[in-house]
This record gives sequence, C-alpha cells and structure tokens, in this order.
Amino acid sequence: MIDLGYSLSRRFPDPPQTDYRTADVRTLRHDLFCGDVYIADTKADRELSTAWGWVPVLDFAWALCDIVEQLDRDPRGSRSHRRQHAELDFTESADRLLFERRFGWVDIGADWQPAGEPPLTFGHSALRREARDFLQDVVADLTDLHEGLADNPVVWDLLARFPRV
Repeated sequence: MIDLGYSLSRRFPDPPQTDYRTADVRTLRHDLFCGDVYIADTKADRELSTAWGWVPVLDFAWALCDIVEQLDRDPRGSRSHRRQHAELDFTESADRLLFERRFGWVDIGADWQPAGEPPLTFGHSALRREARDFLQDVVADLTDLHEGLADNPVVWDLLARFPRV
C-alpha cells in the first residue's frame, strides 16, 4: 500500500500579500505552500520523508504526477523490460528522489537513504492512482486554506491534466 502525505511548515509561511487568483506557475510551484512530504510503503512499514520544512508541497505533488507519466512512455508499458529512469530534485538542495521502472514496477529511492537501504517498490498503476489522488487532495486542502486559489487558471489546468483515476 502506498501512502503519500505532507505537512505545511509554520517556519516558512506564504507571503501575506499573495494574490492566489493570479499567482503564476513559478510562484505556485516554488514559492508557496512549503512543508515536508513523505512516500510510505505501509505494508513494509518503510518510508522516504523530508524533514527540512521548505519543500514546496504543491510542486512535489505536481512533479510526482509528471514523473509517473514520464515513466510510462514506453509503448510496451508493463511488458517492457527496459529500465526507465526519472528523478525529482529538490530546488534548494542537491537531494533527489530516484525512480526506476521495469516491467510494471517502480522503485523509489533517495540520495539521503543510508547505503544498502533497498528502495520502496510499487506497482506503476497504483503509483499513478495514488499520485493523482494526492495531487487532487493537496489542491483541495490548499484551496480551503487560501481564498482565490480555486479561481486560478493554472490550478484549473493542473487538475484537468491529472484527474483522479
């Protein structure tokens, strides 16, 4: 089972003058909604998490959806034996999440994992479903917290691009 989650930081609040209705892509992805994120395998009781407080949560959810789609570009899909790689780099650090798909499985590791620690492994279709649900849930939470965000055309496009599966 995959569990994706986040917490918003109190140390890095959004600027009070932010107009969420007109915030551009760069602002939404890199300057707002900072906190921490995690990916957990509840069956194996293991997780990859940040504890930095400055990870842009919306950007993480958005990038995760992009990566899952990127890993699905081989026309053979889950029958493909070729390894497909992707990485999610965190803007303010050199740390990365590393993704590798082979057949229908995706391994997720991190630069900050201890040496020899095995990656988390999930089915690609389950990861796609959970990533999209996570994005939709994050946006729903953020629009409840921030007046005007639901009226932002960038958010409309994002939700249309990655609907729930």
